[in-house]
Amino acid sequence: MLRKTMLALADNDFVTRTVTSNRISRDLAFRFVAGETFDESLASSKDLLNAGMMLTLDLLGENLSEPHLAEQAATEYCTMLDRIAETGANSTISVKLTMLGLDISDEFAHDLMIRVLDRARIHNNFVRIDMEGSAYTQRTLDIFYALRETYGDTVGIVLQSYLYRNDRDVEQAIERGAKVRLVKGAYAEPETHAYPKKVDVDAAFRRQMERLMDDGNYPAIATQDDAIIDVARGYAMRMGIDKSRFEFQMMYGIRENIQYQLVEAGYNMRVYVPFGEMWYPYFMRRMGERPANLMFALKNFVR
Repeated sequence: MLRKTMLALADNDFVTRTVTSNRISRDLAFRFVAGETFDESLASSKDLLNAGMMLTLDLLGENLSEPHLAEQAATEYCTMLDRIAETGANSTISVKLTMLGLDISDEFAHDLMIRVLDRARIHNNFVRIDMEGSAYTQRTLDIFYALRETYGDTVGIVLQSYLYRNDRDVEQAIERGAKVRLVKGAYAEPETHAYPKKVDVDAAFRRQMERLMDDGNYPAIATQDDAIIDVARGYAMRMGIDKSRFEFQMMYGIRENIQYQLVEAGYNMRVYVPFGEMWYPYFMRRMGERPANLMFALKNFVR
């Protein structure tokens, strides 16, 4: 119920306008968002980089339906890749296809992704295509696999374990050698498409995680869940899977102590660092994912 409420608020235009104009709300959100600009995001992530962590920078936003705005977003993604190269930051980028005009057409988004991947290839960097709501899943995968034929491991994909279809998607990714970031999923989905119970989502995540650790191409295990992290570490040890064959990924501002502990234990640790002016929907999804996140925000609001 909490998650559904938070996700509904994330999509409410009136609430969005009210919250984003409030300084207190902005201050709370920026516990989980690294700033509104590229420079702010790098400054906020300095300690993470110094500790030996890697980053994935994500320019927040989605569902751009005007061509000039989608083209502007593609230019911003290319500029991010340029700035990463200039600064020497150990960071890749994450891209949403609806930021590149997927709501206009698949071909439009595909062509703008080519522009971004060409720039990534110049800088020998990597671009992860984010997965969005289930209405976009197959279209996103079709575009990804078409791009992968040309760009290979310059491009990767995100798969969501809460979708019933995801066991098949994981097997396809393994068969085709795709680099996968496995997440639980943070969008409001009907029970016809996704597991409604957390216990089933967790079971699917563990099952798919182990398949990717066995036979995947450097999988990214994206979780803040202590139990699942322990399962992954234990599974790797039992199966003789070297730490260099996978990485953990966690959200900026969440469970930072665990991030440092994983690095100290010799694991590859990447932090997903969101930034940008369109921070509200992202912030609400983070609140809906874990009650601990919401309690943290409420305590700071009261203070």
